[in-house]
Amino acid sequence: MAANEGKITIGQYLLTRLEQLHVKSMFGVPGDFNLGFLDLIEDHKTIDWVGNCNELNAAYAADGFARVAQSVNSRTIGVVVTTFGVGELSAINGIAGAFSEHIPVLHIVGVPSTVQQKTRPLLHHSLGDGRFDAYTKAAEQVTASQAVLMDTQTAASQIDRILKECVIWSRPVYLALPTDLVDAYISSAPLQSHFELDPPLNDKDIESYVLDEIVRRVDNAGGDVALLVDACAIRHRVVPELHELMHATGFPIYSTPMGKSIVPEDYERFGGIYTGAITQPAVLNKVESAKLIISVGALKSDFNTGNFTYHVPPTATVELHSDHTKIGYAMFPDIRMKYLIPKLSDRLKQYSGGALQVSIPKWRNVVPDEHTDAITHAWLWPKMGSFFRPKDVIVAETGTSSFGAPEIALPRDTIYVSQILWGSIGWAVGSALGAAIAAKQRGLGRTCLFVGDGSLQLTVQELSTMIREKVRAIIFVINNKGYTIERYIHGMERKYNDVADWRCTSLLSTLGGIEDKTCRSYTVRNKGELSTLLEDETFGKADGIQLVELIMDKFDAPETLKREVEMSQKASSYSPN
Repeated sequence: MAANEGKITIGQYLLTRLEQLHVKSMFGVPGDFNLGFLDLIEDHKTIDWVGNCNELNAAYAADGFARVAQSVNSRTIGVVVTTFGVGELSAINGIAGAFSEHIPVLHIVGVPSTVQQKTRPLLHHSLGDGRFDAYTKAAEQVTASQAVLMDTQTAASQIDRILKECVIWSRPVYLALPTDLVDAYISSAPLQSHFELDPPLNDKDIESYVLDEIVRRVDNAGGDVALLVDACAIRHRVVPELHELMHATGFPIYSTPMGKSIVPEDYERFGGIYTGAITQPAVLNKVESAKLIISVGALKSDFNTGNFTYHVPPTATVELHSDHTKIGYAMFPDIRMKYLIPKLSDRLKQYSGGALQVSIPKWRNVVPDEHTDAITHAWLWPKMGSFFRPKDVIVAETGTSSFGAPEIALPRDTIYVSQILWGSIGWAVGSALGAAIAAKQRGLGRTCLFVGDGSLQLTVQELSTMIREKVRAIIFVINNKGYTIERYIHGMERKYNDVADWRCTSLLSTLGGIEDKTCRSYTVRNKGELSTLLEDETFGKADGIQLVELIMDKFDAPETLKREVEMSQKASSYSPN
């Protein structure tokens, strides 16, 4: 019998588990403490190594990969690999954003050997004071679970534990992999057993009571019920169950900005985007006049709720969450929507007849007839609606894009990605890389990134990785001379909100592309030029990476952004400036 029969190295064990989770790409930056593990990744038959320009961008890319891959296969995750200290701390902002927005990302950190961690020598990348656990303590603040592998006896169970928690709770997790354990052998037997990735079941008696109470409230509302879907519906893998509920009941259904594209926007009972007081009047009236709102996966952040301006009383609300249900003021811990929604569909289908009589607003793109040829936000976003195709992936950067894009009526099977809660500028460029790779692997369409000139300057290097990876991406750069959302918040004329005016159409060729061969770049200065470009068949195919510089007025912004900022200013301590 071979000495290692029935055994596998820890590094290979980890990669096998990731393969079982349908991970096809891993992002990161090499460092001397992760190189041995990177050998295994590069040699793997089904997992591709995607090297990034820095660790922050790599974390953003893993985030974007997870968002898009999750839309196709709900049990996959994003993975980023960094090195001890300097690498992992560079990635921590990206990991914090994933935690904030419920994105399943595994952060693997190559760390010094188990002997070095015990003896604590004055090692490079350390703080120089022997605190080798300082970075793990930092990770504890922005990850749901952590594992520092220190022996072969517990390595498999530790890996399985954090991967389960990453998938089940849809949060990032942290794994420290010492150099001397990458090739250490352990039993391969756990890989043959069932990998349980479902959350715990609901208590039957409590669930039965909750179901009865929800049905009673729907009955009291006379079937005048609206569904409101938010981000955690997709983060916590209830989209199939949600679709079953909406078709069974016929209830009007609306989305928050963070929940956009979870519901097909051409569905006849979809009424639009609800963002509190900044909602389009027709949508606002329908949502807030419903006698009962059933909220699915809510994340009630300021920018997701119109600065907390929902005018729906708690007594007229049922909230379904991944770890609890709330009916009015009553909380029911551990009654999870994953198991509750299918039973609700069966109990509430009796109300479909009345529900289908409730009219809803028509959600469509209306391009305004303006008396200027300048590209305005009021014109741009509905105009883009006619350019998008089914299965496109749309990534909107924090700022004007994340306020303008939600107002677009999207085609069926479009995937919309934004970071409204964490809101780290520059996130969208790295995220679009990961999103485009996931789209390419899963047979989706083009990746369309909308990013401001200011945000682009934070993470522009990752355009070079897009070129190298040959993704189908169109980068729309809104060149409005700086940070427009910050101008509206404070300092409209201040120079700290200005940025250098880059030659955007030279970026792709500077970063490794060959103009008119592997990339194409355009500048459009008015409506006519943009309309002509969007109608161009070659441009629309997006066979390679393309960049479009949109010249826009520095003081123009979507109306939703203006209204949001106006309400936010009332709560801030800034004096007018």
